[in-house]
Amino acid sequence: SVIMLSKSSSIVVRIVLLSTLLLLESYPSWANSANPTTENFIQCVSINSKLSVPVVTTLFTPNNSSFTSVLGSTATNLRFLEPSVPKPEFIFTPLHESHVQAAVICSKKLGLHIRVRSGGHDYEGVSYVSEIETPFVVIDLVNLRLVNVDIEDNSAWVQAGATLGELYYRISQKSKVHGFPAGICPTVGIGGHITGGAYGSMMRKYGLAADNVIDARIVDVNGRILDRKEMGEDLFWAIRGGGGGSFGIILWWKIRLVPVPETVTFFRVGKTLEQGATKLAYRWQQIMDKLDEDLFINVLFQKINASDGVDRKTIVIAYNALFLGDANRLLKVIKAGFPELGLERKDCIEMSWVESVLYVDGYPKGTPVESLLHAENRFRTHFKAKSDFVTSPIPEKALEGLWKRMLEEDNPAMVWTPFGGMMSKISETEIPYPHRKGILFMSQYLTSWGDGEKNPERHIDWIREVYEYMAPYVSKSPRQAYVNYRDLDLGINKKNASFTEASDHWGIKYYKKDNFHRLVRVKSKVDPENFFRHEQSIPPQNY
Repeated sequence: SVIMLSKSSSIVVRIVLLSTLLLLESYPSWANSANPTTENFIQCVSINSKLSVPVVTTLFTPNNSSFTSVLGSTATNLRFLEPSVPKPEFIFTPLHESHVQAAVICSKKLGLHIRVRSGGHDYEGVSYVSEIETPFVVIDLVNLRLVNVDIEDNSAWVQAGATLGELYYRISQKSKVHGFPAGICPTVGIGGHITGGAYGSMMRKYGLAADNVIDARIVDVNGRILDRKEMGEDLFWAIRGGGGGSFGIILWWKIRLVPVPETVTFFRVGKTLEQGATKLAYRWQQIMDKLDEDLFINVLFQKINASDGVDRKTIVIAYNALFLGDANRLLKVIKAGFPELGLERKDCIEMSWVESVLYVDGYPKGTPVESLLHAENRFRTHFKAKSDFVTSPIPEKALEGLWKRMLEEDNPAMVWTPFGGMMSKISETEIPYPHRKGILFMSQYLTSWGDGEKNPERHIDWIREVYEYMAPYVSKSPRQAYVNYRDLDLGINKKNASFTEASDHWGIKYYKKDNFHRLVRVKSKVDPENFFRHEQSIPPQNY
């Protein structure tokens, strides 16, 4: 008998045959170097995505000449590219949403442990390294970077692989008076950034990036794509600040754009210890959270050569500010609230909001905004960082002890990020990010070193000692920490994560008790078998 196919059925058959032919055509380029797991994965993804998988451009194994460059392409912390660090079995770079769905389905089917990377800025490398279990594979969302801006709706849909620079540029092409309150580093991937809360220089005016998310699309543990309505409010709550890599793979964020003035003002004022920097830093702590919410002054502490001709070091404290307004109004705000800074008109530089993103990142004034589309990561180095939240001013005497310790280290840095304004008005349970009312500022401690360092442990020992020294002067019960400044010293999950262990160590530091327990309940519901996991992922209740 003859079986007649409908027109639609014959089209499907042709697509499947074409996909198979494409797979067979590309097979020789990787079959010789691929292990059975890799082959099975690609075949499974091709079948489940119903789309061809151009292997040459989407799959990279350690035997592939491009593997090292792809692995390191967005990695910020070079500690995790060292030869001794575990490497993935392969890196898969999906070209389409259905590839991501299929990657989840096939990884589950084949028993593969996955890590998901959007921008590679994870401080401890957990988006592309697994220290707790091998083998593992990396799903890199670098090809999924569309940005669709709708100015009439004051919103944008952004794919997870897009960078902040790309987002800011696309917004600026549609409007000079719209922006988004996310980070200041243009190479950060938006997918992971928002999962940790995501602060930036407009946080005192508009809150966090995660506070301004209105919808999302996520691939869940069963390979389904869910939007806000389909995932439900509990999961939508969890993904906006509950940390990446726990609940699924973010494909898109829908964000609320915020108004920005046509002119913003930037200034940078530096003071050394010899110029009274300690007293000024103490004063900043007293007043910054109370100043106009249009003003954001973060403080960078670094070790430099003294300028008195003597061969010695000192600490310079740089006050870097963005003001949502013109220089004249800024000068009035500073004169009324922080006259000790000594700000003058010549220190102030007016520009558009999108130009300020480049300027803050170190580009000279006048750099074309198109540079945001191919910005370089200016902080690719070996480093270790920690974070604290401060609820009362650190005494001058304690600061002097901190300067002493910084002068003992090769390349130390500290950054204070001011709170107050909108950050104090949003409830600590509104999203999983809990650091709100009562926080004066966040403190980040860093140390970095070069490729040739023979004893990197001495730098890690140094920052651990500084962290211990600062304990009396920061938040307590719990001593809070910022999940996007991930710190595995706070504790890590074993392969089968224990809810109790996680809670006692890092869980309540990142999220506080109530939020962490709610995150665990959500995890237990949407991923009870703990498929999406890493060293500090949210564990389900039954583990």
